[in-house]
Amino acid sequence: MRPFSIQSVVNDNLKDIQLIEQILAGDTSAYRALVQRHKDFAFTVAYRILNHREEAEEAAQDAFLQAFGALKEFNQTAKFTTWFYRIVFNAALGAKRRQKPTEGITEINALAYAVTDTQQNLHKKERIKNIQQAMKQLSADDVTMITLFYLREQSLEEIAEITGISAETIKVKLHRARKRLADALRKQLGEEVNNLY
Repeated sequence: MRPFSIQSVVNDNLKDIQLIEQILAGDTSAYRALVQRHKDFAFTVAYRILNHREEAEEAAQDAFLQAFGALKEFNQTAKFTTWFYRIVFNAALGAKRRQKPTEGITEINALAYAVTDTQQNLHKKERIKNIQQAMKQLSADDVTMITLFYLREQSLEEIAEITGISAETIKVKLHRARKRLADALRKQLGEEVNNLY
């Protein structure tokens, strides 16, 4: 993950705005560039909700098509990523409603930093595997909250915009999701996990 800086966030949003202006002027290469910039995260968000590669790819594609159709309505003073990831989130939720119930929730390939000091003696791969197993015990809602906040470093306000839930409710849901993840890890690892907060 690249280091966070306010300047990089501003520059990223300015780049998105420039691409949007070019797209609205009819430049198809700008649309390809915008897709290229956001396709990985769009897929990741959809996959965390759907837990199925092909359906996640389809939901991400649907989200790009919906966003393309709605670009004229996009408020260019807003952050593009928040607006777009809400579209992805809703596309994935729509696909999830149409999906047959499946076993398991998601595979997380990087959440090792949430493990406490008492687990530091475990190898990183083992920690990731343990977290992946624990995440499978959580609801799609819990996985989404943890993914957006910890992996994608979205603020509570951005998550609220993406999900359509108030920031205060997001805070509560995130707290409960962390607690359920900690409980799942405690169950799985016993005494090795002390506290995830």
